[in-house]
Amino acid sequence: MNGNSNRFSTYTSTSVGTNAEEKKDDQKKDMWSSMLDSVASGKRLPERNILVLGGSVDSQREFLEALSSNGQRRNMDQQNNLPPIANSFALGYTYYDVLDADQEDILARVSLYLLSSPAPTFSSLIKPLLTPQSIPNTLIVILLDWSQPWSWMRQLREWLLLLRNVLMSLSPECKEAMEEVISGWRERGRTGGSVNLDGTGAVATEGDVALPLGPGEWEDALGLPLCVVCQNSERIDYLEKTQGWKEERFDLVLQYLRTALLRHGASLIYTAPTMITPLPSLVHASLGIHSLLKRVPLKHNVIDRDKIVVPPNWDSWGKIRVLRDGFDVESVSEGWSIDINQPSPASKPQAINGSGESETFETNGMAEPEGSAVAMYEEQIQDTSLDTLQLAQGNKDTTKLEIPSVDTQAFLGNQLGRLEQQKKEDEKTIRENSFAQVATDDIISDHIGPVQFNMGGIQVDADDMVQRLKERQAYGQSPEPLSFDDETQDEAAPQVDTDTLAKFFGNLMNRKPASGGTLGKT
Repeated sequence: MNGNSNRFSTYTSTSVGTNAEEKKDDQKKDMWSSMLDSVASGKRLPERNILVLGGSVDSQREFLEALSSNGQRRNMDQQNNLPPIANSFALGYTYYDVLDADQEDILARVSLYLLSSPAPTFSSLIKPLLTPQSIPNTLIVILLDWSQPWSWMRQLREWLLLLRNVLMSLSPECKEAMEEVISGWRERGRTGGSVNLDGTGAVATEGDVALPLGPGEWEDALGLPLCVVCQNSERIDYLEKTQGWKEERFDLVLQYLRTALLRHGASLIYTAPTMITPLPSLVHASLGIHSLLKRVPLKHNVIDRDKIVVPPNWDSWGKIRVLRDGFDVESVSEGWSIDINQPSPASKPQAINGSGESETFETNGMAEPEGSAVAMYEEQIQDTSLDTLQLAQGNKDTTKLEIPSVDTQAFLGNQLGRLEQQKKEDEKTIRENSFAQVATDDIISDHIGPVQFNMGGIQVDADDMVQRLKERQAYGQSPEPLSFDDETQDEAAPQVDTDTLAKFFGNLMNRKPASGGTLGKT
């Protein structure tokens, strides 16, 4: 029996073919997955974050309107697709898309996190927003308002103390990311650096040497880029007209702000709703968002008092001194270092205001340390409309109006005394007025004389008639007095026997007449 030499295993061939097909399917799936991932990553928008601190609900909305381009908002209004702004309670949120110059391509999506109060309890809301992935794409914006320029340094210090507590509590990975961000920002815009002020790449030339940091620059870096926006700069004219502010005072405010922000490498800009400002260019350049079609250069402006623009990493002590002579930039810089390195408000002991006004300042905060820049600023920049309140309170904190409560019974007792005093004054005024009226009548009578007129051919004296009528009316109203003679006669008259008189008259009535019509003798 001859066997077939071409025998083969069906199992082996089938299994080998199945494995090959599975490998091909896996390769096809990997190829499609990679293609889809690449397309999705190409269409994915770059995400940026802005942490907006300070301001009111309305001022935060104005900031968003000034930040987003007019063409973008007009298109979104037409489509009724405007993102809502949820900033009424605690930490708010909204977003907007940054459009290119042609208003068609979207360059990035910016998320805004809004916080109005620097309360230490809100630090737990800020901390989750700062991660190693989000820190390189995050910008901090602090809003100030020209309605209260005398409180700017204090507000700025409160926000920076809150931020410092949050940043110090971050993880080591986040702190490493912040170190990388700050090292890149220190070299931005410097001669010999690879990045311009607006964040675009710089072309290095031969002989360019990187300049070292000047005095007071980046000495208290936060770890994140910072931008301070002073809103409603149109109120500068109002302060000049109503409170008598001069150019020297406006320059002094600007010098204080620039000196403090120089230690953090921060930028500064004045904005107003009625004019176009480079706020979008400044913020977008700080976030690394640049137009692909039109490049807008970032320029500084420290001459126009209502259009101030100080880019990051541009300022220096020398430029601050040039603005106005006599400004001690060294003392202010040292004082600001003292202010931001003191204990935060959360760890300060709070005084209980149980006795009245004497502890109000301690409740708002501890006494300012010696050499404080905030104390120097508030001593030179004051609200002149509160001069009366400042004189009344002496050396207390006059940045806030204080109204102490009074005990109810003490208040009512005080009011009772005032009412009694007012009543006495009213009675005295009535008496004086009546005396004055009588005197006036006498004076008038003396000048005019008696008034006489003719009534039915009889000459009548009006004054005499009025006087007689008054006397008659008074006599009719008063009881008739008894004369002394009548009283004497009544007392001297003898007593009358009524029984005898009654018997006498009874006999006269009962007596019969005599004959002849004559009465007889008794």
